[in-house]
Amino acid sequence: MSILGHLSLDEDGAQHVSLEIKRLLPARRLDKYLQHRFSDFSRTLIQRLIAEEAVSVDGRPVKQSYQLKIGDRVDVILPPPPTNQIAPEPIPLDVLYEDDHLLALNKQADLIVHPARGNPSGTLVNGLVHYSNSLSKVNSQFRPGIVHRLDRHTTGVMVVAKTDTAHWRLAHQFEHRLVQKEYIAVVQGTMELDADVIDMPLGRHPRIREKYAARPETGKSAVTQYELQQQFRGYAVLRLKPKTGRTHQIRVHLSLIKHPIVADTIYGGKTMTLSQLANDQQLPPPEHIGCGLAPNEPVITRQALHAA
Repeated sequence: MSILGHLSLDEDGAQHVSLEIKRLLPARRLDKYLQHRFSDFSRTLIQRLIAEEAVSVDGRPVKQSYQLKIGDRVDVILPPPPTNQIAPEPIPLDVLYEDDHLLALNKQADLIVHPARGNPSGTLVNGLVHYSNSLSKVNSQFRPGIVHRLDRHTTGVMVVAKTDTAHWRLAHQFEHRLVQKEYIAVVQGTMELDADVIDMPLGRHPRIREKYAARPETGKSAVTQYELQQQFRGYAVLRLKPKTGRTHQIRVHLSLIKHPIVADTIYGGKTMTLSQLANDQQLPPPEHIGCGLAPNEPVITRQALHAA
């Protein structure tokens, strides 16, 4: 028998389920067990989840033919169910460029890209549907125009397809790494090198399903190039060029080299207060700066990462 050990939702509405195997099962093969356990999902979907490492046993990705045994902990990330419709909402959009085929916008912080379970409204897609009647429908009716994504708290440039042809061509460029992506980040500490390449495979964290971690043996290839733009006392500004597109890639890689992004608390970053900024930069005391902030009030309140 298996029991439900834990259930949670991430910011995109995916459901995280943890199961513990208590006794021998009639269907011990992993994919068959999951088919029986989640009867609403097709065999093809179950196999795809296993292949994409959305399923792990005791924190490790396994093959669909894995034979379950007593004591195994099976963690599964189930895709969110579709919503019935997308409600147009007058969410402010900072459109940088637009023509008949696509538009580019500057995504603000604390904005989820598309609706999902737990976040049916207030997303970028809700704002796009309100803004334009012409959005691609290739991805799905619930993600019109969306070719790529940024994390909820990451700001910066996103490209949105307005036609299906534009969507196909843009998706091809992203898939084949023909798009050069650049980010600006404020990180903690003094950089030892002016430039370097971080090459470390990444995968889901073995214990915390919402996080990613270095997985040298089982992870997917992840490469990030960075250049120091400016060094201050206590923190630095970096320009980053990810050569792969793994979830949380830049955030995890910078944490691994002991320079987490400022205010990225999930990966070890700390908020920066006015007092810390004044001390680090030899500025006047906070009470003399006159910016309206209290000395211990954070200057940067979200992860300092921007898609340039």
